[in-house]
Parts: sequence; structure tokens; C-alpha cells
Amino acid sequence: MKTTSDDVLQWPSGRLDFSAGCLVMGVLNVTPDSFSDGGQFLDVSQAVAHGLEMASQGAAIIDIGGESTRPGAAVIPAGEQIRRVVPVIEGLTDQIDVPISIDTCHVEVARAALDAGASILNDITALVDDGMAELAATAQVPVVLMHMQGTPATMQTDPTYDDVVGQVLHFLLARARRAESFGIPSERIWIDPGIGFGKTFEHNLLLLKHLEQFVSTNYRVLVGTSRKRFIGTITGRAEPADRVFGTAATVAMCALAGVSVVRVHDVAAMQDVLRVVRAVQKC
Repeated sequence: MKTTSDDVLQWPSGRLDFSAGCLVMGVLNVTPDSFSDGGQFLDVSQAVAHGLEMASQGAAIIDIGGESTRPGAAVIPAGEQIRRVVPVIEGLTDQIDVPISIDTCHVEVARAALDAGASILNDITALVDDGMAELAATAQVPVVLMHMQGTPATMQTDPTYDDVVGQVLHFLLARARRAESFGIPSERIWIDPGIGFGKTFEHNLLLLKHLEQFVSTNYRVLVGTSRKRFIGTITGRAEPADRVFGTAATVAMCALAGVSVVRVHDVAAMQDVLRVVRAVQKC
């Protein structure tokens, strides 16, 4: 497949090639309480080893978070997040060239992560803090803008929409335009509909069904469905780790819809899914 300039995203500290289609972002939570892998990678050496493993399996990005954003999660002070994530970022950037994303909405954490070698900001509040927008513009890094109704502590209490697809899309476009007003170019802005973040079971399904509306905005789209509760509701799989096949179905849907990045826990398995989708698309 011929690579064009539109297929390659370059910024001063990183590069991604989308010419083959959808890319995988591997999840690396260095938290004790994340819904799926909480507590597994608190040890720095184990976290680094897992990041290296995901890179070897084909992850194009490693997304590191030091604060759980599961429903009902407590806020973690920025200093503790920095203590958790910085050694892992440094350990990975010393060994691989895969771009590291920092999953945070705290400016102090984002700045420390960028200083340690991270090169993408993944913000579940879509840069609600002007300081995050200013940091992203100054550092010239890509940003992920996610939709969330409420906060992690409240988002699943009673999420309500008149038109979930239209309202989420409207919000993300407004946040993207705001990001551009800070000097962040559109090619470095990714939008994320926030599956599971202030959404009911039905809301999640409608967003997945209409992903093409997000893709048609010409902003790159990132989607995270990996192991989430709505998949367990459909499949009857109570344990998040048992939801790999359900996740695979959503990843295939994302790739076929033109999504640029899928955020997943099971990198090797989802790479297989994407290989099959790409083969069908190319024939």
C-alpha cells in the first residue's frame, strides 16, 4: 500500500503511520484499582516488562495511567500519579521508540510525563483545564479529547441524553475547535466518544453503530471498548479478562468504520483481528 502524507502523523517527539489502517494503543495501568488490570503492574519492573511485551506484539502506542477512571473511582493526587507513572515512562523510552501516551487530566502529571519521554496527551476531560491545552500546544504533541458525562465518581449514576450520538459529536467538535484555538493543529487532535463514560448499555451500542459520523469529521478517532461492562452484559462474561472475544467484535467494527486507534488490553489478539480486517479491505 502506498503511503501518503495524510497517512503519517509526525510531531517533534514522535511519528505514527496510519497507512495500513487502524492502530493499536496498549493499555498500561499502574494503579491498584483499575477495573480490569488494577494492581497487576504496580511494580515498575513488571510494568515496564508489560509495556515492552505490548510493543513486541505490535502496539503502536503505549497508554500509561496512574489514576483509575472506572465508575466510582476516587481522585488520586497529582504527586502520587507522578510517582507511579514517571519511572515506567522512563524505563520504556530508554528501550523502545513506540510513542508513550499519558492518560491524565492533571497538568502537573502531564508535564512530568512529557519531561520523562511521553509524547501524547490522553485527557478524559477533553482539555477542560486551559493549562492542559496550553501545554499540548507548547509541547507540540497530539491530544486525545474524550467525551464523559459527569466525572468518574458520578458518571454512571443516571446518564441521560436526548440524542446520544448527536450530543456526543457536538461536544467533541466544540472541544476540538477549542483545542485549535490554543494553537493545536487539527491533525494532532483525536476525538474519543467515551464508551462507558457516562453512558448506558444502549448509549454504548448506539455510539458504536454510528462511528462513521465521528470518522466523517476528518479528525482522527480513538475508541476504547476493551473488556468493558457492556460487553459482559451482552456475552454473560462477568470477569473483564474473559471479554476478549466480545472486545474483538467491537475492534473489527471500529476498524471497518475507519477508526484510527483502538485502545485495548489484549494487544496480540486485537492485532490478529486488525490483520483480518485489513486483508478483507485490501482484496
